Amino acid sequence: MAASGRPERADEVTVHEMGRRRFLGYVLAASTLTVAAQIGESALAPARAQAAVPSLPGPSEIYDLNDMLTDAALPTANLITIQVEADGTASFVLPRAEVGQGITTSSAMLIAEELDLPLDKVKVSLADARPELLFNQMTGASNTTISTFTPIRVAAATARARLLEAAAVQFGEAASTLTTRAGVVTSPRGKAATYGELAAKAASRTTLQVAVALKKPAQFGVIGTPRGRIDALAAVTGRKQFAMDVQVEDALPTMVCRPPTINGTVRSVDNRADVLAMPGITHVVTVPTGVAVRGRTFGQCIDAVRALRVSWGPGTADGASDATVLKELRSAELPLVIPALDPLVKSVDARFTFHFASNSALEPNCAIADVRSDRAEIWGSLKTPIVAQERIALKLGLPLSAVKVHVTEGGGSFGRKLFFDAAIEAAQVSQAMGKPVKLMWHRTDDFRQGRTHPMSISRVRATYALGEVLSYEQRHTSVATDFGHGLGEIITSMAAKLPVGDLAFSETIFELTQQSPYHFGATTQLLSEVDKGFNTGSMRNIYSPNVRCAQELVVDQLAAKMGKDAYRFRRQFLKEDRAQAVLDKVAQVGEWGRQMPAGTAQGIAVHPEYHGFVAVLAEIDCRPQTTGRQIPDAYTGPRVTRVVCAVDVGLAVNPRGLEAQMMGGIMDGIAVTLSSGLHLQDGHFLEGSWDNYFYTRQWNTPPELDIIVMPATGEKPGGAGELAVAGAMAAVACAYGRATGTMPTTFPINHDGPLGFEPLPTVPPIPASPTDGLGRAY
Repeated sequence: MAASGRPERADEVTVHEMGRRRFLGYVLAASTLTVAAQIGESALAPARAQAAVPSLPGPSEIYDLNDMLTDAALPTANLITIQVEADGTASFVLPRAEVGQGITTSSAMLIAEELDLPLDKVKVSLADARPELLFNQMTGASNTTISTFTPIRVAAATARARLLEAAAVQFGEAASTLTTRAGVVTSPRGKAATYGELAAKAASRTTLQVAVALKKPAQFGVIGTPRGRIDALAAVTGRKQFAMDVQVEDALPTMVCRPPTINGTVRSVDNRADVLAMPGITHVVTVPTGVAVRGRTFGQCIDAVRALRVSWGPGTADGASDATVLKELRSAELPLVIPALDPLVKSVDARFTFHFASNSALEPNCAIADVRSDRAEIWGSLKTPIVAQERIALKLGLPLSAVKVHVTEGGGSFGRKLFFDAAIEAAQVSQAMGKPVKLMWHRTDDFRQGRTHPMSISRVRATYALGEVLSYEQRHTSVATDFGHGLGEIITSMAAKLPVGDLAFSETIFELTQQSPYHFGATTQLLSEVDKGFNTGSMRNIYSPNVRCAQELVVDQLAAKMGKDAYRFRRQFLKEDRAQAVLDKVAQVGEWGRQMPAGTAQGIAVHPEYHGFVAVLAEIDCRPQTTGRQIPDAYTGPRVTRVVCAVDVGLAVNPRGLEAQMMGGIMDGIAVTLSSGLHLQDGHFLEGSWDNYFYTRQWNTPPELDIIVMPATGEKPGGAGELAVAGAMAAVACAYGRATGTMPTTFPINHDGPLGFEPLPTVPPIPASPTDGLGRAY
C-alpha cells in the first residue's frame, strides 16, 4: 500500500517500497540537480536443456560480444548524467547514436519510469565525442539498451531520491512518507512541489554518493508498455535535424569526384581551371579519395564532378570479379575434420555462396567540417565518435583537445556509420580548401565506393546416425570484414588494423557472435578471411545472416533425410526453452504444415543472439505467374506472402519499438535472400543506385506480417536491433527450397540471372540527373 492508504500504482511508489537491489548513485556539483550512476553487475548465463548427444557450449553462449561491450562500458557508467531543469523537465545527453532505431525513445522511457515523470518531459539529445567515455560511446551489436539499462535507471532513481529529500526538508516531513507522480512530490498532508521548484534545492555544491533502489518489474508503468517514438512528429513534419540540416557559416555544398575502380588514386587533374570557372564553383582540390569540388549548390557540384577530367591510378581491387574472389575464397577454406563414414554414419554436405551486399543507408554518407589552422569542428552521424575524433586529429596534425566532434541524428546505418570516412574526408577537404564544407556523397558513391557486406562462402557437414545428429562443422570463409573502428577508441582500432591482428580481431568477433542453437554433438564453427582490398564493414548482424542461413538450410536437409518434420526436428534438438517457445509460437500462429498450392511453401527458422531469441515462419510464392511479373527496370521474382515472427529479448523496454525493429530486420532478410546483391566486375561494382540494387520492394513485401513480442522472460533487456535479419533470411531461404524442391546455395538467388538493369558508367562517376521522372510514375 502507498503512504496514502491507496493501493500502490506503477507510477506512484514510496522510497522504502522500491527494488530488491540497492545501487550507488552520485549527486554531482551543479546549479540544478545533476545525477549519475555507479554500476558493477553482470548477467548470469541461462540454463541449458539436455539432449541425447549434447553439444558443448560455444564461446558466445558463455560470454558474447554484447557482454564484452557491456562490461567494457561499466567503468565509465558514472559519467552518464541526468539533469533536472528548473522547468521540471529532465535532460539526458545519450552517449550513443540515434540512427532510426529508437534508442532516444527507449532511453527516455527508462528515465520517465524511475523518475516518475511524464515521457514528454524527458529531453534526450546526443553527446559530442567524449574521450573520457572509454568503450562507452560506441553504438553497435544491439548493445545500447543492454549496457545503458541500469546506469540510466540508477541515475534517474538518484534524481528522484534527491528530489524527495529536498521536498522533505521543505515540507518538514519524512522523505519515506512522500510520493512522486507525474513530476510532482506530494505529502500525506496535502503539500506538493513540482520537480522544477525543487531542482535547485536538490542540487549539490559537491559530489555526493547516494544509495538508491530501483523499481521492481511489477511496479513498472512505462517500461514494457508500447510507446510511440518521441521524435516521430519532428520526423514526419521535416523538422528533425540531420547532418545536412546543420547550419555552419560559410559551409558550402561539397562533393568528390571518385575513381572508376575501388580505392583508385588521383594521378593528375587535366582541367582544374576550366572547372573552377564553372558557375558557382569556388574550389577544386585533390584529396586522398579523389578530387573535391565546392560550390554554391549541390547541383553545381554535380555538374563540376561530371566535367572533371582526371587521370586515375590503380585501385585496391583492380581486375577483381565475383569469379576471382570466389576462387580466392575457396582456396582459403579451412578443412573439415570429421569424415563422412557411410554407411554406419551418414552425412549432409553443402556449400553456399553469399555475394557482396551494399551497406548504403537511405541517408547519403555526409558530414560538415570547419577546419582552421589551430582547431577543427565536425558534425556527422557517428557511431564511434571517440575514435573518429582521435583519427581526425591525427590526420589534421592537431591536438585532440582542438578537435570537436558533434554527433547528429542519422537517417539509417545498419553498421555503416561505425565508419567515419565522410567525417575524415570532410575534414581533409576543409583543411585543403581553408574553408568550411558541407560534404555529401552521391548515391552512386555509396554503392561503388562505400561499405559492403563482404562476399563469403560457407561449407557445412553434419553427420547423423540412429536418429541423432553426431557432429556439425561449418567453415565460413569471407572477404575480410573491416573492424578498423575497433571498440570505439584508437587502441583497439589500431589493433584491428595490424597485419596480423586484423584476422585475430575478426576471429574474436566471429566467436563472440556465432552460436548454434542446437544440440548437434561435436560442433565447430570457424572463420577464415582473405583479401583486404575492399571497403567492407559490420553490416547489420555481421556474420550471422549468412552463417545462420547455411545452418538452417542444412537443418532442413537433415530433417528430410531422417524422415522428420522440419519444425519438430528443430524443436527436438534446440538447447534452450526460450528458443523452443518462440519456435512453438510461430508454428502455432503461422499454422505450420497447412496445405499449400504447388510452387508455394513455408519455411521456419530460429536464431539466438545477444541473449535474445527469434523464430520466423515465412511463406513464399514461387509460381510462374508470380516470378514472371513484369515491372519496368525491376526484378520481381518470388514473393514472400506471409511472415510470422516471435521475439523474446528478455524484457522489452518498448514493445512497439521492438516490433518496428523486427519489421525492418525481416525486410533486410528478404532482400539479401532473394534480390539484393552487388555484382563485381573489373574492380568495380555494377550497381550504382537504389534503382539497380533490388532491395525489398513493395511488390515483394509480405501482405501478412505478424510480430509477436513474447512475455518478459527476465528483468533485463537483450539485444534486438539485429536479431530478425538472420532468422528471416534463413526462413525465407528454407521456404524457397521447399517451394522449388531445390535447396538454394547462392545468395541472393537472382545473382546469376540477368542483371535487370543497364549499368551506369564509371566515368564520370556521377550519372546525369534523370529527366524522365513523370514517365516513370506508376
